[in-house]
Amino acid sequence: MGQKSDPHSVLFCCDHNAVRSPMAEGIAKKLYGHRFYLQSVGVVNDLEIDGFAIAVCAEIGVPLERHRARSFDEMQKWGEDLSSFDLVVALSPASQRRALDLTKSCHLEVEFWPIIDPTGIGETRETRLAAFRQARDQIRDRLLDRFGPPTA
Repeated sequence: MGQKSDPHSVLFCCDHNAVRSPMAEGIAKKLYGHRFYLQSVGVVNDLEIDGFAIAVCAEIGVPLERHRARSFDEMQKWGEDLSSFDLVVALSPASQRRALDLTKSCHLEVEFWPIIDPTGIGETRETRLAAFRQARDQIRDRLLDRFGPPTA
């Protein structure tokens, strides 16, 4: 994929801001600290942060239990404008469509990273955790590929 220039601010988005986008925000903060301004949102805010997402991120030292889900609409209502971000990273097809729709009027780069949705995978706790670990590791690998080695 090659390394593109680093943005100053990145917004991660997914369907509910309960699994993939908060994982991406948390892992990016752990890897890169304050190198970028990092936030996450969902197309809708109708779920709390997922307990499996909290568990698999805790395994790699990323605390997510204090994350509060929010939507694109809430973000804008709270005074954070989409145009203040340099890059939007969509982690689901629905969030990519919403981001592209919202960025029609501003020149903003939207990247799509097809990260698996682990929420419907697995019957047992172990198989569910394995699916969430797979999503977590996909996100970490994409972050490292896109933004390079972690900040010391």
